[in-house]
Amino acid sequence: MLKYIFRRFLEAIPTTVGILLITFLLFNVVIGDSPALTILGKGASEESIKAFNHRYGYDKPLIIGNEDFFDSQFFSFIKNVATGDLGFSAKMNEPVKDVLKRGVGPSLSLTVPILVFGSLLALFFATLSAAYRGRTPDRIILFISASLMSVNYVVWVLLGQYFLAFKLELFPIWGYGSVEYMVLPVMIGVLSSLGIDVRFYRTAILDEVYKPYVLTARSKGISRIKVMVRHVLRNALIPIVTYISLSIPYLFTGSLLLESFFGIPGLGSVSINAIHSADLAVVRAVVVLGALVYQVVNLATDILYAFLDPRVRVAK
Repeated sequence: MLKYIFRRFLEAIPTTVGILLITFLLFNVVIGDSPALTILGKGASEESIKAFNHRYGYDKPLIIGNEDFFDSQFFSFIKNVATGDLGFSAKMNEPVKDVLKRGVGPSLSLTVPILVFGSLLALFFATLSAAYRGRTPDRIILFISASLMSVNYVVWVLLGQYFLAFKLELFPIWGYGSVEYMVLPVMIGVLSSLGIDVRFYRTAILDEVYKPYVLTARSKGISRIKVMVRHVLRNALIPIVTYISLSIPYLFTGSLLLESFFGIPGLGSVSINAIHSADLAVVRAVVVLGALVYQVVNLATDILYAFLDPRVRVAK
């Protein structure tokens, strides 16, 4: 098992370097020159621009240094990311890491409950639907799932804000200050994704239902629900874990629509504001954060595969 983990860790290193290289080229080559004019202003003198570029290393070669191989903007960028130095926000006039710290908490307080409650509800209804495939409970669950999938995400937001928050005054419409402010956006987030989650989980579970080990368990007189929970669900976890892992990076980068509609100061709102104000340092930091989190989650998912199915870690 340790060999498998070590091998997967080594395989993740070149991918991570590639992610950083693409991000560096995107923001330092494709977009343009150093952010001196953005931070100092278009009226900055040539001397101040040179001093700025020298201070932050923008006068160095891009990829490979002249005298020292590692004395370049790219390797300085890797060093800064490794040490947590994500640059300086021209709009907020403070380090980018401080801007992101303020946004991580609100984003996680929104997206984590959506992922947890949504996954548990979807697994429950998907298991129930698969256990009674072709019967009344299955038809009802499939009908409701299809109905939920056919409604646009924005419609759920507008209906929730108008009827539950404005008309009935059950929840606040806008703001972020307590748990009360998070209930409605979490409900909408869970409801909007429940339909497609149930359909996917049901398909993954049904792939296991007619395998020999399930028929053997049923022939021994074990109840339908017990077979689904103890045997089928466990073996169907690999595609389910893969599906859930794809959502985890968005826990940190936030939900753009929900944060925008409900005034939640998370990373989604931070990203939108940074794009509107051309604050490239913040935009780049969010891109790097999302890419690195995705890489970490991908590595953790592969390791989890090995725990769920021992055949994964011994496969050539």
